[in-house]
Amino acid sequence: MSKGLSHLLVKKRQHEPIVMVTCYDYPTAQIEDEAGVDIIFVGDSVGTNMLGYASETEVTMEDMLHHLKAVRRGVKEAYLLVDLPHQSYQTPSMALENAQRLLAEGADGVKLEGGIEQVAVVRTLVAHDIEICGHIGFTPQTLGTKGRVQGRSSEQGKALLRSAQALEQAGLSLLVLELVSEPVSELITQHLHIPTIGIGSGRYCDGQVLVVTDLLGISPLERKLFKRYERLRERSTEALIRYKHEVQQRSFPTEDNSFTKISEEEVTVLKRWMEQGMPDDSV
Repeated sequence: MSKGLSHLLVKKRQHEPIVMVTCYDYPTAQIEDEAGVDIIFVGDSVGTNMLGYASETEVTMEDMLHHLKAVRRGVKEAYLLVDLPHQSYQTPSMALENAQRLLAEGADGVKLEGGIEQVAVVRTLVAHDIEICGHIGFTPQTLGTKGRVQGRSSEQGKALLRSAQALEQAGLSLLVLELVSEPVSELITQHLHIPTIGIGSGRYCDGQVLVVTDLLGISPLERKLFKRYERLRERSTEALIRYKHEVQQRSFPTEDNSFTKISEEEVTVLKRWMEQGMPDDSV
């Protein structure tokens, strides 16, 4: 049975950490689902991590739909969340139209960035039974690609708490806190009834999210907010170098990789036919 929103709310109440990871393709979705990830997230980070874009602001609805459909095919158990990309929810009606397009392709919920200014959008989506994840703190769609920690003053903390409360009251289902100082993210988590998911926001959120290419060491970036659990970039490069060397040395393929089942008689027939100039047998 798939992990719905009720499953995530129970985890918050029981103080069981929620595990969330980004995903952009079918095979990775299968792996994450088999690993028991709670929320598989098709983020607009697909732009900088998979599509070679300079920032998340270049990502389009068509990009998100394409990758969502691939991920959906690989997910059986996890809650499948997807980003509304930059400028796809500028008005409540625009947000509704685009959210419904994403849900039609298999998303369980949609995510959008912003604080109190997004209350009207959230209310509209909730009125149409759409589950929404918010995103406050550092918001890449509006603040750029260079992360800056938010909530380092009491005034910033108040603004974040007001936004979190207003969004929850509007009907938000989940809230991502990105690069929020740990004391402020702890206060927000304690104050809200909905789960908080942190990235670079310390130890006290209800769950954590990482970009899969950072987690697996595919990205060359090194940043404080994440931990590498593997170094696939280096290991993949080494594997490709070994492959290149074996092809160049003709040690791959071997007989074990070849299909040789054809009789000598059949080969002799082919050779004679070629010597005759390969005549058309159908004439």
